[in-house]
Amino acid sequence: MLSFKAGTGSIGKNIAIFNLVRYRYADRPNTFGEVKSQKSKVKIVLHAIENRYKLSSRLSTSVACVLLLLTTACSQGETKSAQSLEAINTNSAVAASNNISTLRIGYVGSVEPTGPLGWAKKKGILDRDLQKLGFKNITFARFPNGPDLNEALVAGQLDVGSLGDTPAIVLKARGVETRLLRITQFNTTAWLVAKKNGPRSLAELKGQKIATQKGSYMHRYLLGLLAEAKIAKDVKVVHLMTTEAKAALERGDVAAYATSSDLGPFLKSQGFPVIDSSANHQGLSGTSLVVATESFLAKQPDFPQKFNAVLTEATKDLKANSEEYYQYHAQITKYPVDIIKVSFPLQQVSEEPLPAEGVKLLEGTKNFLVSQGLAKSNFKLTDWVVNKQQR
Repeated sequence: MLSFKAGTGSIGKNIAIFNLVRYRYADRPNTFGEVKSQKSKVKIVLHAIENRYKLSSRLSTSVACVLLLLTTACSQGETKSAQSLEAINTNSAVAASNNISTLRIGYVGSVEPTGPLGWAKKKGILDRDLQKLGFKNITFARFPNGPDLNEALVAGQLDVGSLGDTPAIVLKARGVETRLLRITQFNTTAWLVAKKNGPRSLAELKGQKIATQKGSYMHRYLLGLLAEAKIAKDVKVVHLMTTEAKAALERGDVAAYATSSDLGPFLKSQGFPVIDSSANHQGLSGTSLVVATESFLAKQPDFPQKFNAVLTEATKDLKANSEEYYQYHAQITKYPVDIIKVSFPLQQVSEEPLPAEGVKLLEGTKNFLVSQGLAKSNFKLTDWVVNKQQR
């Protein structure tokens, strides 16, 4: 039987700590910028942080302490922030064996993957079918967002990634050699939720601060929405992780937050006003993708077809047993079942790898990111998709 486990290693921790410093201290984190390789990791982190963000001497001292921890493994105390612990735990799984008998999957989300991938894992479909390809182990690594998962792909710590369209497109546009295997969900809704006793319309957001998780499909939605409303220059967009959104809205730190398909309706149920959702606009909703590195596929040319067969079977099964699936999804994410049913309607989950509606939405997202300079270069989706004979 296949073993599902997490590995350990220093590179993933280095990436996590770099992102912790980047997100905490940078006003505009480099979620769309160039991802560095794993070579000279400590020097690269220091150079990237000091030069990109022009740190103060006080911050440079903080960074030096972080780097000292990386290089000497010494401890300056037992207290760690919840975010730093989360970042380290998130990335600790990515350094599993690079042996081809181990399949290394990264995903963005909860403690366990959800959707077709999570259901295939839970129901044993992955175990049964991938063993036939010679995989003895499957490791799952959870990431708080797509840009962090991208960095693990670039560092060679993952074979397969399950993430949103925006970070996946941005990575491909940099010339990183990945292949699109599947669209697992399309028309994923993003929500713009306001603080209580705050703005109630887009016009009232002028001069205000809006937060979102930068580099995500919600970020792309927000940018598109502001452009449509012609107020992009009249608001300030800042980075904030979804885990901090509710507290920030309650404190009034931000006027509004562009959030995910599940947190949006949950905040609404808690009395936070909804200003807008991507469902009201054509082309602003998201897609969830599965990509793989070309180096991995070169060693496993039959993988796309087998993996897609696994996800197709899992999709059919979760639709046939929807109540059981929704209970599982709710248990994993800690949201009520009725919220999950709103955020994960089964018609958004395709049984085929590349549904036409999803491809059209993905093309529009790509073109928008290129037009805004958020994706470095344009490319044809047909060149990104894995060869037809492999699907």
